[in-house]
Amino acid sequence: MRPEYKPKAIRSYVIRAGRITEGQRQAFDQWWPTYGLSLHDGPLEPKAVFGREAPLVLEIGFGMGDSLLAMARNEPDKDFIGIEVHPPGVGRLIKGAGDEGITNLRVYMADAIDVLDDCVPEGAIARFQLYFPDPWHKKKHHKRRIVQPAFVEKVRQKLMPGGVMHLATDWENYAEHMREVMEAAPGLTNVAGAGLYSARPEYRPVTKFEQRGARLGHGVWDLLYRT
Repeated sequence: MRPEYKPKAIRSYVIRAGRITEGQRQAFDQWWPTYGLSLHDGPLEPKAVFGREAPLVLEIGFGMGDSLLAMARNEPDKDFIGIEVHPPGVGRLIKGAGDEGITNLRVYMADAIDVLDDCVPEGAIARFQLYFPDPWHKKKHHKRRIVQPAFVEKVRQKLMPGGVMHLATDWENYAEHMREVMEAAPGLTNVAGAGLYSARPEYRPVTKFEQRGARLGHGVWDLLYRT
């Protein structure tokens, strides 16, 4: 007898009282209908969402959203989708986008793996961005790092031919881990050359904490790989 088929549960994050400021809550009330995307909408249709065909940029974990907003502002020829589970950051981003009248930006407040699995079509992404993810710097926690072979393969399938996967970290040990995983990944070529790091592309803004780290002598490592 075949096992009973059970549909995959769609998980989502909810805004909980006390987790965001009143101003951020107001931003959700005002701007979420414009900028918010939901797992429950199913597979993404970029042309229907943005009303045009344009290169699609996907970023996981945009934090407070300042750099993602800057990129959407500076690259109006591209459409941007950000994924973040932190309500204050989402609220800040959509308020900033709404106040500026940004039209080429949308947001998922959900688990990134769920979005990749349930919503992002294969071959849809021109540029994938993962900037300064949690380094889980203790060795016993390295298995929790998001950059692992299975994750990289999942993202690669979402990239269009010639699409770019762009990673950045300010932890040298994590940079080495990222490079090791990416160099071993099939179907991806290091833009800078095998085993090398890339210079920061002009499109990636320098964040405030990155500027502070630079003053303290901390390095930042960028990795760019193309399909």
